Amino acid sequence: SLCAGGAASLSYRELKDLKKTNVLHIDVRERWEIDRFGKIPESINIPLGELVEALQMDPMDFKEQYNQKMPSKSDPVVFSCLAGTRSKQALGFAMSLGFS
Repeated sequence: SLCAGGAASLSYRELKDLKKTNVLHIDVRERWEIDRFGKIPESINIPLGELVEALQMDPMDFKEQYNQKMPSKSDPVVFSCLAGTRSKQALGFAMSLGFS
């Protein structure tokens, strides 16, 4: 299940279209879930429990840890998880930190 600020939920097809526009896709599932169920192509995994800290990291540290440029507060970001609950929480966390 996928969440973005402009839409409470997105289909996988909508995500694929968004990925053509430089959106950062953050999968907030636990690492064991990625190992068991697979990784969504071109997503980065930041488990929900690490997300608030990750979004407040120094950009150089973020790049080193997640091998991805840290999003700015105005960059498009999509969150995903297995059922939708954690991605909605992730969206709330990001918005509370000033992400639009």
